[in-house]
Amino acid sequence: MKRILYLVVLLFSVLMNAQNKDAFLQANDFYNNGDYQDAIVGYESILNTQVHSPELYFNLANAYYKLNQIAASIYFYERALQLSPDDIEILNNYRFAQNMTIDAIQELPEIGFTKFLKILVNTFTVDTWAKLSIGCVFLFVMLFLSYYFAFSKTKKRASFVVSFACLLLAITFLSFAFQKHTINKKNNPAIVFAQESEVKIDPNLKSQTAFQLHEGTKVQVLEQYNDSWTKIKIANGKNGWINSKDIRLLNDF
Repeated sequence: MKRILYLVVLLFSVLMNAQNKDAFLQANDFYNNGDYQDAIVGYESILNTQVHSPELYFNLANAYYKLNQIAASIYFYERALQLSPDDIEILNNYRFAQNMTIDAIQELPEIGFTKFLKILVNTFTVDTWAKLSIGCVFLFVMLFLSYYFAFSKTKKRASFVVSFACLLLAITFLSFAFQKHTINKKNNPAIVFAQESEVKIDPNLKSQTAFQLHEGTKVQVLEQYNDSWTKIKIANGKNGWINSKDIRLLNDF
């Protein structure tokens, strides 16, 4: 019974992949012929099957850009970059779309050791830092055993020093893994989709307006209130409450 179920699932997956491939090629034809809205319908039909790829998001973003729907184009360029952050073509088109936005927000600069540490922590993923830490622990154990069983004082001294260095590196890498996890947890970006949205000091319509944002601006989500209001922060450090309907979360796959 399990084998039959597995074969059914496998067959369904193959048929779905074939269908998505045909839909992708057809959407590409629509795009090349200038039928951008039909291309969008085709690309989004693939997304509805829970298929995600940088190529799909990139083409979808391009189609929205051609229709001057800046918020949607930036949103899907961002999605593409989440899956392929070093793709030059995606980055270039993303910058073109950003130039179409109204809000010119200067990013709050990070200086000194904090900036260096953040760059260092973001060098690897949580899993990579954790694996490096485990590797150093393994080396520590092996070198400590070498120190314990060695007869030569020179070998004992060398094994002790290197094993102690490996232990320090293991602790450091583990610390980086926790810091990277914290950064990932706090990183909850969203794109403003409303043409113009008022950001309030408090989560209610009668509250004073702190500032305004326009479509395509990227924000960081801090918290939500009653599913109606979302507290956000922009690149220059300012924060406030925005109508939840005015933004779309990037991490919400």
